[in-house]
Amino acid sequence: MNAEAPIPFPQSDRIADQVSFDRKELGLILRVYGRMVAAGEWRDYAIAAMRDLAVFSVFRRTAETPLYRIEKRPKLRARQGLYAVVGQDGRVLRRGHELEQVLKVLERRLIGPVAD
Repeated sequence: MNAEAPIPFPQSDRIADQVSFDRKELGLILRVYGRMVAAGEWRDYAIAAMRDLAVFSVFRRTAETPLYRIEKRPKLRARQGLYAVVGQDGRVLRRGHELEQVLKVLERRLIGPVAD
């Protein structure tokens, strides 16, 4: 009996060139998202994976523009940081190298003033 080497599946260049969030990153993002949904602040989300960035957008209502965009840009890893939270108006609210630290800007918005 002859044992032949397995034939590898063809690799698609399109998939390899695409930036996306990994499981740990999505877990951190969805933890914040779940808290905001429970508080009634957010209702929908969208995920986009493109050639140079991955985006997790959150919406108050589906038909609106996103309230916040959580972006992952590998090209900025060495400079300003891999992750950024961008507001509805396009301003970068926070940028950094660690996703958990960058997401704290959204958690602060959940903790508001407490009325007596």
